[in-house]
Order: sequence, then structure tokens, then C-alpha cells
Amino acid sequence: MRNSSKEPGMNTLATKAIATDVYFDCDNMWVQLADGRKLGVPLVYFPRLLHATPTQRKNCIISGGGTGLHWEDIDEDICVQSLIMGVGDRTKSRLHPRTSTRKPTHSGRR
Repeated sequence: MRNSSKEPGMNTLATKAIATDVYFDCDNMWVQLADGRKLGVPLVYFPRLLHATPTQRKNCIISGGGTGLHWEDIDEDICVQSLIMGVGDRTKSRLHPRTSTRKPTHSGRR
């Protein structure tokens, strides 16, 4: 069933994002979509790409019929639909786990 709502942005999210090309400048990843849109995503959102060499960045495989981006050399996978929704890298918590979730205790001095 088609949504006949006139709410802004509804059709943008409902359309499946299909990547046709990926390229980089010094600060951004650019993803060309099949429908003509071009996404610019800051590299700081994806630390593995930020710290990758230009050659490693260039070795992107567009997978899943254009729904995913994969870099074998740096073990990075990005869902194109997540880029549309503004979702950045979620591996940070896995790369830098907290050593303790307890609150610091006081020494008893006043």
C-alpha cells in the first residue's frame, strides 16, 4: 500500500538507497545513488576509513546490489540505508570498551 501522506521526507526514506559509486576527498566519503542523489559523509563518522590509506579507501566493493559498501583491507562494512538515515560508525564501543562501569569510591577523607 502506498503512503499518500504529504509529510516532507517520507518518500526519501521510503525509497531504497542503491549506491552506484563511492569516492573520497580529503574530508568526506561521497556515495552516488542510482536515483541521482549524492551523499557526502564526513570521514570522522567512520574512523577506519578516516585512518585508511587512499589505496585502501579506493578498494571499496559495492555489495548487495548497491545496498552495502565493503572494504576488505580495513574490515569495514556500511549499510547505504543507514547513511541516508544519518547513522555513523557504531563500532566505537567495541573498539574502546569501558574498563569499569562502577562509580569511583571516595577515600574517606573529608
